[in-house]
Amino acid sequence: MEKSPESPVAGRGAQSGAVPTRFGLATREVDGDWRDHMEALDGPPVKLRTHVTEEKPRTILSFNQSPDIFFDRSINAYRGCEHGCVYCFARPTHAYHDLSPGLDFETRLFAKPKAAELLRATLSKPKYRPRPIAMGTNTDPYQPIERRYRITRQMLEVCLDARHPVTITTKSDRVCDDLDLLTEMAERRLVAVAISVTSLDPKLSGKLEPRAASPAKRLSALQKLAEAGVPTHCSVAPVIPAITDEFMEEIVQRAAAIKVGSVGWIPLRLPHEVAPLFREWLSVHYPERGDKVMSIVQSIRNGKDNDPNFFSRLKPTGVWADLFRARFRVACKRAGLGKAKFELDCTQFRPPAVGGQLRLI
Repeated sequence: MEKSPESPVAGRGAQSGAVPTRFGLATREVDGDWRDHMEALDGPPVKLRTHVTEEKPRTILSFNQSPDIFFDRSINAYRGCEHGCVYCFARPTHAYHDLSPGLDFETRLFAKPKAAELLRATLSKPKYRPRPIAMGTNTDPYQPIERRYRITRQMLEVCLDARHPVTITTKSDRVCDDLDLLTEMAERRLVAVAISVTSLDPKLSGKLEPRAASPAKRLSALQKLAEAGVPTHCSVAPVIPAITDEFMEEIVQRAAAIKVGSVGWIPLRLPHEVAPLFREWLSVHYPERGDKVMSIVQSIRNGKDNDPNFFSRLKPTGVWADLFRARFRVACKRAGLGKAKFELDCTQFRPPAVGGQLRLI
């Protein structure tokens, strides 16, 4: 793979901000000899800043009928994610705002401050029937701006009040900020937390997931949650061939050592604009092995960068996929860990108190 002539974008996962062409949006191409003298003329480039736009949606729960995933409803408190994971399958959603799935996805964020109020109203409807709500399925509920907005915490307070079960997926140790709520929910079998650990190399993590917590902090968060009695799951995800797969066995071993309840793995997925963004990332950081990485990715996806079909999109095929499965199975057997078996309780559900007033008991 040819090495990119551009320098890495400091502190960001994506290396460009091109808008997608599949929606017919207007594109811009920067060209001209003046670029060679741009810094001398204009000074150093302005540091990218994160901007947050507050949204006022009418609904907050999203429902799905996918046969590939374990939940049928989810909540996303934010659009876009400052963690900047270059492989994030949620990046293409920013195209619906006429924004770039690249740099815009991690710098131009959307927050939903009224999410808890909307959730309370939804759970109060007479025809509502409870099933576990998944948080963190699209963008991380504990990304950096959560410390300012506290939207995720507000929604957990509503769910605790309503005795409604929740699952959380995150890459942040910031989840421990809500350990008080999570501990109480765990005592009632209302919550399970999954933390994704992609590698054990902080330098690699800084390139792949530049603003996510370091691997050590994620493992520490898993340990704190497990010690507090919160059902925990370590997700080795995504597994990137020839980049992160070398850490698979050791992550499983470390998860077992800190008494994590279960582990799982998910292969790399590159839907829509994620594929060219990932190729660009490889050309900047790993040009010497980029062709090998993409060759293996295509070998497990029937010769394509991505397989979007139900039933097969999360089940790679081929020799490399079989090898990863065998390695993971042996690692779990040695560590004494198995698949997630979280049995959350929906029978305690009670419609939340009206008017936003939480119950005292």
